[in-house]
Amino acid sequence: QVQLVESGVGSVQAGGSLRLSCAVSGFTSIRHCMVWFRQGPGKELEGVAHIRFDGETSYADSVKGRFTISVDNAEKTLYLQMNSLNVEDTAMYYCAAEPLGWIIPLCANQNYNNWGQGTQVTVSS
Repeated sequence: QVQLVESGVGSVQAGGSLRLSCAVSGFTSIRHCMVWFRQGPGKELEGVAHIRFDGETSYADSVKGRFTISVDNAEKTLYLQMNSLNVEDTAMYYCAAEPLGWIIPLCANQNYNNWGQGTQVTVSS
């Protein structure tokens, strides 16, 4: 059973930082993509950061230079470091993972079927 369990402090003032964690279990594929999604009030779901098994990363324009995605393979934990937060970053954040076949795509174009439970991040001005 694939499980993704998110944790992290979910409230901060504008200009501050937060780190979200996503512990992954039951996911044995060596070839995979992992991603952080978010959905803010009245907004569509947005993929904000992606990381592939070979270390390739990509970011949405809205978070470039402020957010960093990383993975601790030994601990099987995905992280999202969020700096210089602003009110527009307020959203429900989800981690997700997907195994890959022999074709290695850009993770931003991958469909995801394994999701975490979601963590509310609220940034106050």
